[in-house]
Order: sequence, then C-alpha cells, then structure tokens
Amino acid sequence: MWKIGGLEIDGRVVLGPMSGYTTPAYRDFMKPFGVALSYTEMVSDMGCIFGMKTTREFIEFGDNHPTGVQLFGSSPENLVKAAEYALKVNPRIAFVDINMGCPVHKVNRTGAGCVLMKEPKKCGDIVRALKASVDVPVTAKIRLGWSSGTVNFRNVISELESAGADAICIHPRTREEQYGGKPHYDLVEGIGKEMSVPLIISGNIYLLDDAIEAVRSTRAEGVMVARGGIGNPFLCTQIDRYFRTGERLPNPNVHQQVVWCKQLSDAVIEELGTDAAMRRLRSYVPHFIAGCYRSRESRNRLTQIDSRESLFELLDEIDSRMGSRVINNDGRREESEF
Repeated sequence: MWKIGGLEIDGRVVLGPMSGYTTPAYRDFMKPFGVALSYTEMVSDMGCIFGMKTTREFIEFGDNHPTGVQLFGSSPENLVKAAEYALKVNPRIAFVDINMGCPVHKVNRTGAGCVLMKEPKKCGDIVRALKASVDVPVTAKIRLGWSSGTVNFRNVISELESAGADAICIHPRTREEQYGGKPHYDLVEGIGKEMSVPLIISGNIYLLDDAIEAVRSTRAEGVMVARGGIGNPFLCTQIDRYFRTGERLPNPNVHQQVVWCKQLSDAVIEELGTDAAMRRLRSYVPHFIAGCYRSRESRNRLTQIDSRESLFELLDEIDSRMGSRVINNDGRREESEF
C-alpha cells in the first residue's frame, strides 16, 4: 500500500493513458487483472474549457476507482479551468495528472507535452496553480528531457516537488527518441529513493521481468503498463501477484486469451456500437494472439473483421486450432512495438 497525497493505492500496477485505447470500457476490463491505478486518455485543456462533447466523453466514467484525468496544455490558468471543469462533470475523478512527456508533434507545437520540460519553472508553476485550486492530488508525467543534449529531468523533478506534486511518473526516454530504442533506466537508477514523492516508472514493460527490473533499479512505487498490456491483460496479474507474494504465474494459453478477447470485444461494442467498435477492435484484437505459434496469418485476418459474428467465428477457429498453446511473451514483445 502506498499513497498519492491522501489517496491510498493498493498495488503496484498502473494502467497507462493511451490515446485511442484507454477508454472506460478498456479500463473496466483491465481493472480485475490487478490494476491499482488508472488514467483517462489524454484530455485537452481547451476541450474542457469549451465543453466539447468528445472531451466530456473522455472524463465521464463510472466507479472504476481510483482513476485520474490526464490533461495536456501549456497555460497554468487554462489547466486550472480544465481541471475544475473535469471535476465538476465527474466528481469521481481521483486525481489530476498533467502530461509533460507526450512526444507527439501536434501536442508539442501547442506548447504542451514534453516541450514543457524546456521550462522547468513553468512545470512547477502549473502544478502550484492546480494545487491551489483543486482538492484532489496533482501528479505529472515527464521524460528525461527534450533531447540527448537537454536531459534535465532532475531539474524538472525538483520544481515539481517544490510546487507540491503528489507523485511523478518518469518515462526514461527523451522526446527525440519517441518510443524507439531502449529506455535509459541507467540514468534514473535509484531516483525513487531520492524523491520526496512517489515515483511511477514507465517504459517498455512487456514482461514480468521488465517490471521487476524497472522497480528494482529505480525504487519506484508503481510500474506503468501501457503498450505491453494491450492484448496481454494477464501481465498485470503477473506483476501484481509477484509484488504481493513473490509468485511467478505462468503465461496464459491461447484459449484463455480468446475468452478475454471476447469479453473486451463485447464491452467495446456496448460502449461504442458495432461499427465504431469494429474499427477500434482491429487495433486491440490482433495483440491477443501476438506471440503464439503461427499467429501472423490469423492476425492479418483479424484486421479485416467487420462484425461481432465474424470476429467470434475467427476467434473460435483460432481456439480450436491452438487453444492449448501457451503464449510466448518474448515473441509478443518484438511484435507489439507500434
């Protein structure tokens, strides 16, 4: 058990915010697998200020607790207005997170995301303004810096701590590295022991051993599962169980993956309606069989699905052909980069 401000977190697994993936249905599906903390998809401050319908849909969710809203923007004043709006629309929001690590150009060109790390003081000003205005914990997600020549995460951490941040998530890559290559865990070794607030570590968590090593080297309280959990929800269970008991759970077989895939599919269909759900599921579903024997052909066919019936028919075919085979997560790790 650890805390973000006064918020108690029962478990190590943090479900990362991913645009186009971490919808309410996805978060609800992942929660029983051992997720202790979740975020919404990244939400625009101006979308909140103007009360846009799509933005409101991002921040409306049920009883999946604790879930925080992740905001992006560049102005302390606007981020305060956005946070106040979000909390008014949904009092269930457990904390407010500010994205200071997104490397995407269309976000950075507005002055938001990782570009904020060029101005450590401004990072602190944003958190300070939010702490003075909202009654829930305030956190931030950062990277190592903008580029290899401007690795300044320690300065940013110092500003965030001084401003009263309740937790900080670090993705140990620079903005210029995007999601390529290996995270630089060597540069953040032991950083959790140096910080005055809890550390959540993020970056290439595809296997249980990835999580163990990330926590061991950084002394983080939480470990963020993002891309590595898409189609592999049991990874969260493996991580959660290990840090509670030391037990290493074996990987699931294809049959169990098919069962879980059907559960998520029905949840997404209920959330979005069939047509929109099928488009969304084309990006979810292939990951459920990534890493299993001769999966490429089936994955290609899965990208063509256009109805629940055709999806479930193909999943049943996969189950009957190789349901007893155990998923090979080493293969999944290589195939899951996107």
